[in-house]
Amino acid sequence: MKLLSVAIPCYNSAEYMRYCIESLLPGGEEVEILIVNDGSSDKTAEIADAYEAQYPTIVKAIHQENGGHGQAVNTGIQHASGLYFKVVDSDDWVEIRAYLKILETLRKLTSGQELIDAFLSNFVYEKVGAKYKKTMKYDNVMPENRVFTWDEVGHFRKGQYILMHSVIYRTALLHECGLELPKHTFYVDNLYVFTPLEYVKKMYYMDVDFYRYFIGREDQSVQEQVMIKRIDQQIKVNKLMIETAGQMQVEHEALQNYLLRHLEIVTVVSAILLIRSGTVENLAKKKELMDYVKEHDFRLYKSLKYGVMGRLINLPGRAGRKISVGAYKISQRLVGFN
Repeated sequence: MKLLSVAIPCYNSAEYMRYCIESLLPGGEEVEILIVNDGSSDKTAEIADAYEAQYPTIVKAIHQENGGHGQAVNTGIQHASGLYFKVVDSDDWVEIRAYLKILETLRKLTSGQELIDAFLSNFVYEKVGAKYKKTMKYDNVMPENRVFTWDEVGHFRKGQYILMHSVIYRTALLHECGLELPKHTFYVDNLYVFTPLEYVKKMYYMDVDFYRYFIGREDQSVQEQVMIKRIDQQIKVNKLMIETAGQMQVEHEALQNYLLRHLEIVTVVSAILLIRSGTVENLAKKKELMDYVKEHDFRLYKSLKYGVMGRLINLPGRAGRKISVGAYKISQRLVGFN
């Protein structure tokens, strides 16, 4: 069994996927690199096959009809033979020294019969043109360099949450929790992180800047105007997360609080984008989303209505919407997202 399986979802990624793959190859024989070609029309398939031919014991090229990012992740999980599983998007990459430290730690934990459910590390927003590159860290909320449980997790700050970039899951856990991401839907990375957390008991955090999250392509799904065009998919994922949370049996207060914070930030982003578009149709969708939250998760609704972030999206009138958007722009510059 491989120590780590890494899935690389690729859709017309020929221009940049090599850099991603090359950053993962130093993991050597302990790592399985699954290049999932999601129905690309460029040379993605050829590049994937060439890497498999050159590194047959490390790289596996998988070709499928276009099903979207979520389906590519599903395929990666289905084919993974590694004890642990990581997703690295084809336009992102990993920092090699941090990567090797993580592999060494996973190896030691495994040899000592200490299986963990989730391994967490930092990620860096590699935003084109940004003078300041924000790093998402967890050193203030999680113990470092040892196994811990939710009982030892502190309070997450506003805007601090776990993304696909920061987590490595135990592969079997992803099967146990029944994770199945929807096809042809963007922004499913939130579901990927969120859904398994109920099953996570043992964790390990290493304060290293492992994952480099590239933001800069005009057609990238996280670009603001692209997100507004795809707002229905953002709302779909938002609602699926609320439904998932409603079905969870969560004992630990720290996990309950984290799930609420994560739902809150995703809902605020949905609402701000609807406000930002400025259309009557999308303002109506914002009201419908808030009504949905009120009906399905009153704790979230209460937080959105009375909390700082919630008040931001509920300021009345055109002037209120301008203030909301202005605050959003400031947070963009401070945090470095979008």
